[in-house]
Amino acid sequence: MALINRISRLFRADLHAVLDRIEEPDLLLKQAIREMESAYAEQSQRSRLLKHELAQLNSRLQGWQEKLAGMDQELDICFQSDQESLARQLIRKKLELAQFAEQQQRRRDSLHQTLAELSRRQDENRTRLESLRQKARLLASDAAPDREHNSGGPEPIRVEEADVEVAFLREKQRRSQS
Repeated sequence: MALINRISRLFRADLHAVLDRIEEPDLLLKQAIREMESAYAEQSQRSRLLKHELAQLNSRLQGWQEKLAGMDQELDICFQSDQESLARQLIRKKLELAQFAEQQQRRRDSLHQTLAELSRRQDENRTRLESLRQKARLLASDAAPDREHNSGGPEPIRVEEADVEVAFLREKQRRSQS
């Protein structure tokens, strides 16, 4: 039984080694980088959309606050003119608008939180992406000498005639001094 287990482990190990060579880690790393770049671009797009929505919401909230202030002036006029029924209607509208504005402020706060979380995740992903890019550059630089070495052999060494003459004169001078 032990012999069968050992043989099966040997076959599995050989199979894993073959699969590791087939997978080509540099191609898998490049694919992972492309996928992360795509995800990062999607996050950036979502972040821009949320920022745009937040700016629009802030603008609308400011408009509603101005409208509420205008309603206060209208209420003053209604009370000065003893128009209580008109004042009641205006108060109803003011309460509805105030509740709606409060609801939109909660939405704005939620958007701020979502945007902060997205920004944090985006920073983490940017760091991971840069790390993968560095690994890919290292892998490419490690693979480059192997390709050069295998492609055409060593470059021929060239010695210029002037280098030979200078070396000859040095050797001659050194030998004459001794």
